[in-house]
Amino acid sequence: MPDFDSGVPHIARIYDYWLGGKDNFAADREAAELAMAATPTIVPGVRANRRFLGRAVRYMTEAGIRQFLDIGTGIPATGNTHEVAQSAAAECRVVYADNDPIVLSHARALLTSTTGPTAYIDADARDTATILAEAARTLDFSQPVGVMLIAILHCIPDSDDPGGIVTSLLGAAAPGSFLALTHPARDQVAVAVKAETSLTKSIGQKVTFRTRDQVSQFVAGLDLVEPGVVPVQEWRPDSIRDINSPPTAMWGCLARKP
Repeated sequence: MPDFDSGVPHIARIYDYWLGGKDNFAADREAAELAMAATPTIVPGVRANRRFLGRAVRYMTEAGIRQFLDIGTGIPATGNTHEVAQSAAAECRVVYADNDPIVLSHARALLTSTTGPTAYIDADARDTATILAEAARTLDFSQPVGVMLIAILHCIPDSDDPGGIVTSLLGAAAPGSFLALTHPARDQVAVAVKAETSLTKSIGQKVTFRTRDQVSQFVAGLDLVEPGVVPVQEWRPDSIRDINSPPTAMWGCLARKP
């Protein structure tokens, strides 16, 4: 088990708490509760975000995608990328990347319980060179890949060029690849700025919520799958939970590289 400080909250463990998981510590729960107090939409948003992931992966597998690169994986929960993909096509290859040691410990167990090739990279999302080099051990970048940036880019401040991360990842991907992206919204609910401030303070890391226009810039030059950049629960909903969902304060989209 890698060394870590359980007294310092981490976004992966906070997210686990919001999903109803048990792999979190008091500091994570405190930070999560502070953010929930700032905006009641955060838990519905996180759970709708997980359902979006499932719908996006199913769409990609139906489009013929058989390999996925999931960055900012988070602690495993029901409906992981490999579970959804490999239930549709057992041969799907999946590579996960995250920088949290708790996620790493779960990933080691997860790698023994899959039907298709699955790997894990211990790397920060900013380190795209390492991610791409390590992922190439499992994935064939000459063939289309589904790149997953699910609720991760808000952890990348503008000063660290989140758009450059997207450009680097998609630049290595073959034509026909997809990008599935979700992002906390600054312009969906009135308390978004308060929530952004609260979460930044709680985890001691700059968190940046963004507007629809800003999120749309991440997929500029790609072919957006209808209905485009929308609240996650409105992206091709297939359950009553999404159709009747409260506001989520989360943008979501799927786009294809021409």
